[in-house]
Amino acid sequence: MQTIAKLQKQPMAKNQPFLAIDQVTKVYPTPDGTYPVLDGIDLSIQEGEFVCLIGHSGCGKSTLLNMVSGFNTPTEGEVRLQGQVVTEPGPDRMMVFQNYCLLPWCSAFDNVYLAVDSVYPEKPEAEKVAIVEEHLTLVGLTEARNKKPGQLSGGMKQRVAIARALAIRPKILILDEPFGALDAITKEELQEELLKIWRNHQLTVLMITHDIDEALFLADRLVMMTNGPAATIGEILTIPFPRPRVRSRITEDPTYYELRNYALDFLFHRYAHSEDPSDEAKTIEEKSANLPPWGKRLLKVLAGAGIVVAIGLTSWGLAQVVRPGAKPLSNTSIPAEQLAP
Repeated sequence: MQTIAKLQKQPMAKNQPFLAIDQVTKVYPTPDGTYPVLDGIDLSIQEGEFVCLIGHSGCGKSTLLNMVSGFNTPTEGEVRLQGQVVTEPGPDRMMVFQNYCLLPWCSAFDNVYLAVDSVYPEKPEAEKVAIVEEHLTLVGLTEARNKKPGQLSGGMKQRVAIARALAIRPKILILDEPFGALDAITKEELQEELLKIWRNHQLTVLMITHDIDEALFLADRLVMMTNGPAATIGEILTIPFPRPRVRSRITEDPTYYELRNYALDFLFHRYAHSEDPSDEAKTIEEKSANLPPWGKRLLKVLAGAGIVVAIGLTSWGLAQVVRPGAKPLSNTSIPAEQLAP
């Protein structure tokens, strides 16, 4: 496909990439022998880039982010940030998780303050307080500064987590499905806010997502992983939409649907999440044999409606539905349990 081939070209590399993941392999020992999670991952990220990773569960995305963060180390190869090998966690790399990881007995202010105080204990108290206030304001939480996590919505909790990460002033922001647990409206609001923060603070971002639409809106490049074990980078798509991005303009661009359908084909046809390589040749009836009754009904309804379907009703528990030429779903990743009667 000519357009896709053009979009896959890598940007011109500088003498030294900001973040270099160089031939990284990760193998875990098990009672039955070694288990290779990642195999020969090569990825260079330039300063100021926004890069998204996508792939099925078990392909090692979180393992890769943990090695960039310094929580884990490669079996082979190395991760370098500005030429320095990453061997342990550090304040130059801050991670935001899907489940927020906030201290429930502390206020929003204190959750951010504790991080600032841990990294910058030598700073005067007034300066530390000012840093906390600045970043709570940045994410729109000035009025909620004294509320504890139990008093905050999911979106507000994630804002606290982002404020805490940014207050450390890291060189790279690492996001592990930060909006995966949020409703569609809140997710889109936070995506917009994240782009503003990224642009205004000239951040470098590495983010895991299961949402193709999210990746196409946020990222400069989309890294698509093959299945595990021994997962590697299958393809990298460069996202061509100009910045600042306006969601309505992007979704009206024919290239958007070309990229979207290409990514879906990669994930749910070329690299369908199946334990059996011969699964691709099976009929709908064969594929649905082990599904619960509601899953069988869903497959038959979709097939009967003439919808082009790529469904991963596996341990990932996600269904992906695409009608060619249609507007994108607000959340491309649909938890399977939401489809049950």
